[in-house]
Amino acid sequence: MNRGLPLRLTEIGGLGVERVASTKARAMLSRIAKSRAPQYHKSRTVMLPFKLVYSDAYYLPIGQHVFPAEKYRRIHDRLISNKIAEAHDFLKPQPASDEDILLVHTPEYVHKLKTGTLSPREEMELEIPYSRNLVEAFWLSAGGSILAARQALTDGVSVNIGGGFHHAFPDHGEGFCMIHDVAVAIRRMQRDENIRTAMTVDCDVHHGNGTAAIFPGTRTTTEPLPSAGPGTLGPSSRNSRASGKIRVAHSGDVFTISLHQHNNYPLWKPPSSIDVDLPDGTTDDDYLAWLDNALSSGLRQFEPDLLCYIAGADPYREDQLGGLSLTIDGLKRRDELVFRVARARNIPVMVTYAGGYARNVEDTVTIHCDTVIAAKEVFTKRMSS
Repeated sequence: MNRGLPLRLTEIGGLGVERVASTKARAMLSRIAKSRAPQYHKSRTVMLPFKLVYSDAYYLPIGQHVFPAEKYRRIHDRLISNKIAEAHDFLKPQPASDEDILLVHTPEYVHKLKTGTLSPREEMELEIPYSRNLVEAFWLSAGGSILAARQALTDGVSVNIGGGFHHAFPDHGEGFCMIHDVAVAIRRMQRDENIRTAMTVDCDVHHGNGTAAIFPGTRTTTEPLPSAGPGTLGPSSRNSRASGKIRVAHSGDVFTISLHQHNNYPLWKPPSSIDVDLPDGTTDDDYLAWLDNALSSGLRQFEPDLLCYIAGADPYREDQLGGLSLTIDGLKRRDELVFRVARARNIPVMVTYAGGYARNVEDTVTIHCDTVIAAKEVFTKRMSS
């Protein structure tokens, strides 16, 4: 039972608060109470060194669904209530323009979305119920990723509290994804000549099939590589049963990395620049070793002006649509690894959230909030150094 501060103070030196008469004793107990109290106020002294992008209108009007549409609001509220961020740390996005969307998606598909003329098959592939309000939410999410990308180039990192809809193709949507906001943001930054090259690092449990289709490469299947490379982790102590496969290919101005569960959606996985096919049940240390290997390999081959990190929460061991076995702590270490690698090379990072379907939605919220905490820890150190 939480007995509260007054009764806790009576345990200190056997003194009852109601019996303390002297000013000196009261001052002593006051100092002890402050030392014992949760130090949330200390986090307020360290300003968030980057901006978060969020709107209440990120909510997806899809009714009761395995996709927790309310998670964006819960993440925002948790960040505020836990004093991880303050109101002035958030930027409110504007919807992407049709011109922006057309940098990635076909005119025919955009017309169908704007006029509500998707075929029954196209609606079925989306796996979420079409509505005009849903279209507006996806246009806004794309605008949020554009804003986060632009802000990352200024601050070194920025987080869109949404987005990461990596299953959208140029001419159709799939798997809860109508518009590929990350691809739209990349193409907008390139059109505006803010960047020349970009890298996507997709850590959702599901393969980034839309990303791979939009930024295609030619696949070369290689022998399975050790799950650690000359990156930040050093030698791996992985279990020999955790045998994954890494596939390498590249062409173009966008380098794509997808680290995903092999035996999971989607069935057809078009080639990314690097695909890491993870076996069922992969745990924290093995996952981090494979990620370290993929980042090291990718950054030896390619120099991005912007890194787009798709920080899915669904590799979590309690996720309803995933089959990996990462812990909440392991997922935060994953985020820290991506941020440390990018910081060490002075590569700006734009973060989006993608999937997360934990049985307890609060776990998903915790994982996404931890991404902001990890960025705050890594990039605050950068500013102080």
